[in-house]
Amino acid sequence: MRQTIFVYTVTLLLTATALSKEAVNPTPGATTIVSATEASCSAFATADLSGILDAPTQLMSATSVKAGEDLPAYCQVKGYITPNVGILMALPMAWNGKFMQEGCGGHCGVLDEDFTYSCRGPLRKGYACIISDAGHKGTGGDGLWAYHNLQAKVDWGYRAMHVTALAGKAIAERFYNQKPSRSYFAGCSTGGRQGLMEAQRFPSDFDGIIAGGAPVDLATLYMSYVWGIRATHDASGQPLLADRELKLVTDAAVAKCDKDDGVKDGIISDPLRCRFDPAELACSTSHPSECLTAAQVDAVRKVYEGPVTSTGRKLSLGGPAPGSESGTWQLTYVGRNGQPSGTASIISSGFKYLFFWPEPGPAWEFKDFDFDRDYQRMGMMGALSDANNPDLRQFKAAGGKLLIHVGTNDLGMLLRSDIDYYETVERTMGGRQATQDFARLFVLPGVEHCGGGVGAGAVDYLSYLEAWVEKGQAPDQMLAAHLKDGHSSYQPQFPLDPNAIAFTRPVYPYPIRAKYRGRGDPNDAANFGPAGP
Repeated sequence: MRQTIFVYTVTLLLTATALSKEAVNPTPGATTIVSATEASCSAFATADLSGILDAPTQLMSATSVKAGEDLPAYCQVKGYITPNVGILMALPMAWNGKFMQEGCGGHCGVLDEDFTYSCRGPLRKGYACIISDAGHKGTGGDGLWAYHNLQAKVDWGYRAMHVTALAGKAIAERFYNQKPSRSYFAGCSTGGRQGLMEAQRFPSDFDGIIAGGAPVDLATLYMSYVWGIRATHDASGQPLLADRELKLVTDAAVAKCDKDDGVKDGIISDPLRCRFDPAELACSTSHPSECLTAAQVDAVRKVYEGPVTSTGRKLSLGGPAPGSESGTWQLTYVGRNGQPSGTASIISSGFKYLFFWPEPGPAWEFKDFDFDRDYQRMGMMGALSDANNPDLRQFKAAGGKLLIHVGTNDLGMLLRSDIDYYETVERTMGGRQATQDFARLFVLPGVEHCGGGVGAGAVDYLSYLEAWVEKGQAPDQMLAAHLKDGHSSYQPQFPLDPNAIAFTRPVYPYPIRAKYRGRGDPNDAANFGPAGP
């Protein structure tokens, strides 16, 4: 799982005719600017915050940071919450009166010292913004910190984001002598899981939450990684699939299901309905090249299916969808050029030190996982870290708004699991209308983990959430963009330069999908409309 921090994306002036004015450029309520000075920042280093209820905090430094090319001047505050939750907060000298907390990625453990990957979007808008290391020091991908360390597991599982919210709001109030008027949370990957956990366990912490790419059931996700890694390697540990075969599979799946949204654009709009069978690529006397061997067909089928026991009992709702293979499977399962996949280390570390209790330790290997037994052993850690409780009545009663987003090519979570979670929320909360009053899911075709991929993944989620919370403008449709090569979809600055945009798409609340109207430029969201489930 690559370490990813939430992506703040896109208000697009280029396609202002495509959607309603509110959908293109949602306008939250007016904010009052509160000013601070370098002197007040320096003095703040000695502030006594040990009395913060449920989150005693010690500041270690407060440093003034001058305005830069794309960030305003701010006071950078560093400290910790007892016992070990490290925090880093940016307090802008011109504050908009609102508080933002951002989640972390992977196994966390890292503080983004210069806010390269975090808080940039909110800071540009004048937010006081805080991040945490989730209660431990690490690389973001290791799990050694959890070895025989229950406190660290509790903090990473659910406590750290709650106490960070308590401390962050108290720090803002002390620094500006004024309580935040609104409080928001934004995260993707582990940060998305943290956002869901906040809505489920601490419903009064935030007015609005953005939860992206959230693995709602970590034990099942990690087990699926082990399954995928073993399925795509032979008995000697050699990969069964190389880049050529994975591209062959992706191209075939896309060729079969590409036009499900009415336009041929290289993107499968609804891959869970794509009836692609890798056996269509099986080598034969009439098809001797550009094909898959029987072992390769079996490997692809196993990854699609997801983990099962020796008797065939399914242990998940399924693996990744067709069209996600090229690029993402190398990162997640297969590896490249003789090297293990990018996720192999974090998954191995998770099973060595984090997901079993007691932990097997450094001797554990992928071959040791027993699919007939070990899935039953992860329930205790799941109680700490899984964010799959569909009962959001308290969050709704508190007036909270929840915006969930997932990409169809995202392998940092299980697409079917996240959709199933949302559908379960609908059943629990009294139906679709009652749920969409406060919680909506947006599925982005062709988008990978927290952004990137062949789809349109750049969305200005924060502006849509602000409009929902502060103006009552629910996001009936959002505008997404795919950026041209050379323009990163991670942490772009808004509004985007129109010259950076390759194409745009509307995104509707699940289960509504975007469909090409049959005329006009297919690169323009204006020429798409809603289609039923």
